Amino acid sequence: MKLMRVGAFGAERPVVEHDGVTYDLRPLTDDVDGAFLAADGIARTRTALAAGSLPRTDVAGERVGAPVARPQAVWCIGMNYAAHAAESGATPPEVPVLFFKTPNTVVGPYDEVLVPRGSEKTDWEVELAVVIGRRARYLHSPEEAAAHIAGYTISNDVSERAFQLEISGGQWSKGKCAETFNPLGPALVPADELNVSDVRLTSSVNGEPRQDSTTADLIFSVPYLVWHLSQVAVLEPGDVINTGTPQGVAISGRFPYLRAGDVVELAIEGIGTQRQVLAQA
Repeated sequence: MKLMRVGAFGAERPVVEHDGVTYDLRPLTDDVDGAFLAADGIARTRTALAAGSLPRTDVAGERVGAPVARPQAVWCIGMNYAAHAAESGATPPEVPVLFFKTPNTVVGPYDEVLVPRGSEKTDWEVELAVVIGRRARYLHSPEEAAAHIAGYTISNDVSERAFQLEISGGQWSKGKCAETFNPLGPALVPADELNVSDVRLTSSVNGEPRQDSTTADLIFSVPYLVWHLSQVAVLEPGDVINTGTPQGVAISGRFPYLRAGDVVELAIEGIGTQRQVLAQA
């Protein structure tokens, strides 16, 4: 089962794909958002599918939006793969590195990504994204995290490295919050339908391979991240957590940075693919 949102930006409608057939979710909800997820939206969707109460719908040719609407926070974990930390010239962290993206960076998985004005170092990052389904506050252990995760999707944590590291004054988010800098989707896969302890992540630029790793190389696991963040903040339904990127990005010095006209493609097994064409802001 995969939950999606399709249609023009800001006017997406919720759908669910099941066994190769797409169904309209509007008998249950106006949107896939935090309120829907917190109200057992995924369980209710399964019940409606089993009962045959959702109408079929044709989504051919429609734009695919981010699979969760209006997250109130986009939490991001830095250097969470040891090989990526090494290629960035950093020591693997002893505690999760946290920075933020503004929610208005979130766009659809196939939407255009804009290279910021003045940018010379726009970079790509394929990441497993966690979507929170239940309020998480002071969880007692990582084992408690599962009950608070709605599902998983793909994030491209687009970054401008000069803004992030050279003119940031220590504030990474300066290089993370440009418009269109968080393509998300294409689908939200329920947490109990995907074991994310060892799934493959890949990326390519203009058809040339860049990243190829698995979540088995995460320094801090998904349950640990949710638990850790709940100790320092309250995670709300619909929040997105970008869990980090593996090696193979431009900051390594092995590849050129992105320019207008470049095509970035990302994939995570069990979730799907993304594709973005770069344009100049």
